[in-house]
Amino acid sequence: MDDTDLLFMPATQAAALIRRRRLSPVELTQAVLAAIDRTQPRLNCFVTVLHDQAMDSARRAEQAVMAGAALGPLHGVPLHIKDQVDTADVLTTHGSAIFASNVPVRDDATAARLKAAGGILLGKTTMPEFGHKGLTDGPAFGTTRNPWDLSRTTGGSSGGAAAAVAAGLGPLGLGTDGAGSVRIPAACCGIVGLKATLGTVPWEASADTFANNVYAGPMTRTVSDAAVMLSVIAGPAERDAQSLRGPGLAPLPPGLVGGDLHGLRVGYIARACNAKVQTEMAANTLASLDVLEARGALVEEVTDAIDWMEFQGRIMYQAGFFVSCTPHLPQWHNRMDPVLLAFMERGAGFSLTQFREAQFARTQLFRTIQGLFNRYDILVTPTLTRTALPADFDAADGQIEIEGELCGITRQGWSSYMYPFNLTGHPALTIPSGFAWDGLPTAVQFIGPWGAEMSLLRLGAILEEDRPWAHHRPPSG
Repeated sequence: MDDTDLLFMPATQAAALIRRRRLSPVELTQAVLAAIDRTQPRLNCFVTVLHDQAMDSARRAEQAVMAGAALGPLHGVPLHIKDQVDTADVLTTHGSAIFASNVPVRDDATAARLKAAGGILLGKTTMPEFGHKGLTDGPAFGTTRNPWDLSRTTGGSSGGAAAAVAAGLGPLGLGTDGAGSVRIPAACCGIVGLKATLGTVPWEASADTFANNVYAGPMTRTVSDAAVMLSVIAGPAERDAQSLRGPGLAPLPPGLVGGDLHGLRVGYIARACNAKVQTEMAANTLASLDVLEARGALVEEVTDAIDWMEFQGRIMYQAGFFVSCTPHLPQWHNRMDPVLLAFMERGAGFSLTQFREAQFARTQLFRTIQGLFNRYDILVTPTLTRTALPADFDAADGQIEIEGELCGITRQGWSSYMYPFNLTGHPALTIPSGFAWDGLPTAVQFIGPWGAEMSLLRLGAILEEDRPWAHHRPPSG
């Protein structure tokens, strides 16, 4: 098997071959590490690469296979973790010079579960400072490049993970999603990204676990890999109150076991707070809906007037950064991302009344979306309004341009389908839907009721079967 086949092999296949002693974890890990070394100068998607640690883990994994030991579902499979997630004895910088020497003493629950399942940690992937924007660049590490087009962004804030998975640098990436930060880069890079229901996957790093809107989630090339990875990281953790009361993974409904989707009610949301969608993004979303319809689903457009609370969501988001990052200003101001500083300045201008009204609006949006699920089993939207932005796009004040029309800042004009479901807690899956005229991936998003991750993944698998994408690979030059 040549290195290219190894690099783009799904994690489920690699794990099966390892269990059957037909693939060496050492050989696989060596191939991925070599590819990381070759591509890092071009893509810049890793902050830390654990050459020695990963090879030691691979050798131990191989010994366990040969000894006939009990093996976890990810045994011997290389993976990487976003630099926002604590990893014991491994640098965790949060994309910031402030934490350039931060080495946690314990693993986050998600990292611990991936290791316990047999995964081999390759390293930590890049993110904008504290995950504050939908692009992946910053003063601490430079710019992470989209493997489909180096002049474009990977999206953010889990952009390093998305670029790495898309480029064959490990089949599994753990990202986090505070306002689309798993789904935006997954869509930009042509991979699968899942934000689970609030509380399904623990997020121990939350500063306010009771009002959390950040989620850890899988980033993979195939739906099956995302499902297996979710099964590993899901479940309660004592440090995350939301996970203790989380809904858990609901069983797959009987009507989705096969390929016949008669009885499935699909609500198509053509617009959130955005005014426009790129022609190919909209067309590929409709083509994805055609797949569901051809299998018997009833698809209708949602025409309800919905207050997507973009401004109120921005109040909570930017005020949060003002409060959490202000203590760093006296020492670190000149080494912090200018976009983060701009967000903090804006956050400082909001009043307590505005903040509380925004929290009330969050509850109202949740109830509105809950009401839609009285009529529909799933909701479908484009993931983004257009393909990946230029890598040097101004995330603070830049205007999104779609087919010659200026459409507002990123939350209004690009990622408008993302942040609402961080606020409402509903699970959301992004999967590739095709390509646009510029050769970049497009994507479609499925949203389900609380706890409906398995339903979304099953529908994603059907779309993957009828409109396959995982065989597409970005240019290697």
